[in-house]
Amino acid sequence: MDTEKWVPPAGSWASSAGRRRNMQAIRSRDTKPEQLIRRLVHAQGLRYRVAAKPLSNLRRTADMVFRPAKVAVFIDGCYWHGCPEHYVPPKTNPGYWSDKVARNMARDRDTNQQLADAGWTVLRFWEHESPEACADQIVLAVSRLRQTRNGS
Repeated sequence: MDTEKWVPPAGSWASSAGRRRNMQAIRSRDTKPEQLIRRLVHAQGLRYRVAAKPLSNLRRTADMVFRPAKVAVFIDGCYWHGCPEHYVPPKTNPGYWSDKVARNMARDRDTNQQLADAGWTVLRFWEHESPEACADQIVLAVSRLRQTRNGS
């Protein structure tokens, strides 16, 4: 049996090896809600970029980007983005994680503003929302904006 004390790698906030494994398993892209919504949008004939930067000078990526229509779609996780319905403050290291979520929320607002200032439409959905309803809203917005931008 290994009796050595676990030491986190330099720069890691993990409090244990188990916590580190758990945190490493959290996906930043290609989550199940994202994949389902993408599949539904694709089935309706729309094509898009996945995990792409809408603006080259913005170091942030959207889950789906429709460049000609200038639509950026984000499917936000309830915990990481502070969902008003489902966010539950952590019991372990609450100061750090609550601050992290608050910074994520502030970054989301800043991203929305920067994209809007550049003429983009931002669509944000929570992971718990109906994938079908999200896909319908995306298709409607992209189709409307494509017609507007093409002068139809």
